[in-house]
Amino acid sequence: LQWLFGNKPKIEQASIDAFFVGPRAAMITPWSTNAVEITQNMGITGLARIEEFISVAEDFTNFDPMLFEKYSNLDQSIFNIEIEPEPVLHINDIQAYNVQEGLALSDEEVEYLNEVSQRIGRPLTDSEVFGFSQVNSEHCRHKIFNGTFVIDGEEMPTSLFKLIKETSAKHPNDIVSAYKDNVAFIKGPVVEQFAPKRADIPDYYHTQDFESVISLKAETHNFPTTVEPFNGAATGSGGEIRDRLAGGKGSIPLAGTAVYMTSYSRLAEDRPWENAFAERQWLYQTPMDILIKASNGASDFGNKFGQPLIAGSVLTFEHTEKNDKIGYDKVIMQAGGIGYAKAKQALKDTPKKGDKIVILGGDNYRIGMGGAAVSSADTGEFSSGIELNAVQRSNPEMQKRAANAIRGMVESDENHIVSIHDHGAGGHLNCLSELVEDTGGLIDLDKLPVGDPTLSAKEIIGNESQERMGLVISEKHLETLHKIADRERSPIYDVGDVTGEHRFTFKSQSTGTKPMDLAMSDMFGSSPKTIMEDSTIEKQYGGISYDTTKFYDYLDQLLQLEAVACKDWLTNKVDRCVGGKVAKQQCVGPLQLPLNNVGVMALDFKGKEGIATSIGHAPISGLINPEAGSKIAITEALTNIIWAPLKGGLQGVSLSANWMWPCKNKGEDARLYQAVKAVSEFAIELGINVPTGKDSLSMKQKYPDGDVIAPGTVIISAAANCNDITNVVEPVFQKNKGAIYYINLSQDSYELGGSSFAQINNKIGNTTPTVKSAAYVKTVFNTIQDLINAKQIIAGHDVASGGLITTLLELCFADNNIGAEIDLTDLSEKDSFKVLFAENSGIVFQSKDNSVEKVLTAANIKFHNIGDVTSNDVLGVINGNEVFTMTISRLRDMWYKTSYLLDQKQTANGLAKVRYDNFKHQALDYKFPKHFIGKKTIVNNSKPRPKAAILREKGSNSEREMANAMYLAGFDVKDVHMTDLISGRETLE
Repeated sequence: LQWLFGNKPKIEQASIDAFFVGPRAAMITPWSTNAVEITQNMGITGLARIEEFISVAEDFTNFDPMLFEKYSNLDQSIFNIEIEPEPVLHINDIQAYNVQEGLALSDEEVEYLNEVSQRIGRPLTDSEVFGFSQVNSEHCRHKIFNGTFVIDGEEMPTSLFKLIKETSAKHPNDIVSAYKDNVAFIKGPVVEQFAPKRADIPDYYHTQDFESVISLKAETHNFPTTVEPFNGAATGSGGEIRDRLAGGKGSIPLAGTAVYMTSYSRLAEDRPWENAFAERQWLYQTPMDILIKASNGASDFGNKFGQPLIAGSVLTFEHTEKNDKIGYDKVIMQAGGIGYAKAKQALKDTPKKGDKIVILGGDNYRIGMGGAAVSSADTGEFSSGIELNAVQRSNPEMQKRAANAIRGMVESDENHIVSIHDHGAGGHLNCLSELVEDTGGLIDLDKLPVGDPTLSAKEIIGNESQERMGLVISEKHLETLHKIADRERSPIYDVGDVTGEHRFTFKSQSTGTKPMDLAMSDMFGSSPKTIMEDSTIEKQYGGISYDTTKFYDYLDQLLQLEAVACKDWLTNKVDRCVGGKVAKQQCVGPLQLPLNNVGVMALDFKGKEGIATSIGHAPISGLINPEAGSKIAITEALTNIIWAPLKGGLQGVSLSANWMWPCKNKGEDARLYQAVKAVSEFAIELGINVPTGKDSLSMKQKYPDGDVIAPGTVIISAAANCNDITNVVEPVFQKNKGAIYYINLSQDSYELGGSSFAQINNKIGNTTPTVKSAAYVKTVFNTIQDLINAKQIIAGHDVASGGLITTLLELCFADNNIGAEIDLTDLSEKDSFKVLFAENSGIVFQSKDNSVEKVLTAANIKFHNIGDVTSNDVLGVINGNEVFTMTISRLRDMWYKTSYLLDQKQTANGLAKVRYDNFKHQALDYKFPKHFIGKKTIVNNSKPRPKAAILREKGSNSEREMANAMYLAGFDVKDVHMTDLISGRETLE
């Protein structure tokens, strides 16, 4: 590039003789695509490809062969490809092909495909067998959740899926769409749309009200993140965003969430809880590398796409006891998010014969082959080559272009999209077949964009190259979509037609070959119903013993667990404000520490209504008691979202339940059934619903010397309409205000089983607290909501990881010279270790004054006035005759230490140490101009409004918030894309 643009002398030699690592010849990188486009836009023609190479030693081997190859010299022939695409294969031995390709087909499915082959009178093609494996994989079809469970010889009365769906049937509340799409919609408020009048031309921004629906979605990407964490997590985030994009006839993503669960990071030597289980020969990446790279990937995608990440969670855990080896060796990476759509666009239409099938987004590459099937199996089941081949690669900038094109359709007065689906697991196979599942379709293989000319038909059809959307639109409206897509630089391809013949066919119009031609009933049809047979196993883990003289040592260790410790290493690298609608994110208080567990987004630039979201999980408690784990997970999500004032209180909350479980291991299927049943029953008792979710049921890592299974885990994501985004309570104690109160929502005795305290003692425990009464949780939730709406609560935090002592400390951490004097004697638990370290579901809050006591008493809530906020650096705790005195600033440094150590792994030049030393000395201190009163100046609309243009390019973000600022300042603001200037659509005159 320096040579190209910087007047460098012409390179004389035709070849550079040295060793280099660079992109594979057959794969044009996103970087190259962008670089070539830039040169074309500058008027430079004749450049087909620009790639970056790194000089390496002759024996260098540390590169990803899926992406890169090694070159002995560079010349103009390096991108010449002599390989011919493989021909369409006819499969005579389906079982052998199943094993060879790692398709994870069951014996029953192989038998079914053999029957299909006999019935249609020909061998199935490789594309058809491969395609069936993808669209009917556990990942896509949820066969276990729809299956029959036989436990202890007794057939269970209903499937897991029916148990979850029952919550929506019993309490539909504000549900608009549940289990009809890859995203759930619940009723939202009236929203002011601020957008250009038209999306296909440069036009002026204007405002228009519409009835909204709120979207909620969460998706795990566990297998890809285990194998290749950066791209695994990046494509997980991108895929979840696309799920929201494809809701109804198209919807708008607003904000994301992320959860990471791995085995212990082994960050430092002085972490004794990490030494009980010997370190494994990790199959692909170490847990520490996964934590860093996966969070880099998720952050990178959101940052480039323009989506803020406003909430999340981290958990590290592993344990060995008796013959059990438990740990997140196969990791959990969950990407979640919220957004909105127009209520009238919340449901898809049915495609009709003659409608056009269109793809938005990038080219096809040999990426993610078999991802749906391979991710449905235990990691380590297949060869590393097959598993690496199933991992996707990310291109967020391409997804941004496609998303902008869809946004243009959604924001138009009439959205002519009939149906839309994202390309994820199974690629074109899954996306396009689901689009035309009720009608059938014919796809022209020649019209599918190919970035790698060596791809076979099977690879073109089934690859999981990301950042693509498939949609159906009537032919008469196709031109409008093309104009919007061209303006946004979003590649668009008309690839086929809806036929109405109930067949799914890929055909090359140039050669006449049909690599896939099946009746829809054969493709989705079916293999026998899955039957899960298991026996209940009552596991007894060892009890927890502790030295009562070592309280402060235990506390120091507890505060360094990743689940408890500071998450600054995560929040400091992710955008938490892009888009201008973030009302509440993780960082709070003068020190801006990541302590807040509820994320809140505004729905427009004007109103006070928005969306609140939160997360909850309790997998270690679930090891002891699956039902308790489920109830605690829901209650944690609720005690996190409770601090945002919600329209309708608890009844306005909807949940996503994501299940990660090591199924088909003895006792685990029975435990899964118990856990799902508990979620269903507890949600119904609470009066709320679970309208969305996903499952990943192969949570086992296979090693040559044995297996490690992950704890069965349910992650609950909650969302609701926030009725006042300016009145969200933060976890920051306030000086010179009211008393501190504690409520034990569990109503259970204080037990240490399943706690972080148990973890640091290398134990799980044999008794865990549960949540005894849904009715009590409901009463407390709605009463606290009433007090928040009345502005009677000024600080609040949940009790979860780390127990009550961690909650109290965290409420003091976000400001300097804040402390508290606490007396827990009234809780009637003599064992101070239990009362301080047990993780009974609960809340701690500070009131404006003591008038809250009258309200709580009237609601029959058992509350405890446990103390007061002070202006010193000490947390003092009394329990009966015991007194504990803690220096908050020292413990805050201890709590921050793990973040510092992780930050060292991802930053250079000692900057992590500088951050660690300085964070407590850099409290926010706002200074406003003297004339500023906190309100915008009233614009005199009787005078002509000056004109302004907001100029943007593909991949740019935040143009809407800039345009709105100009609009509020009195300008008429025009949306102008660089393509408008280049094409002459806009002259700026």
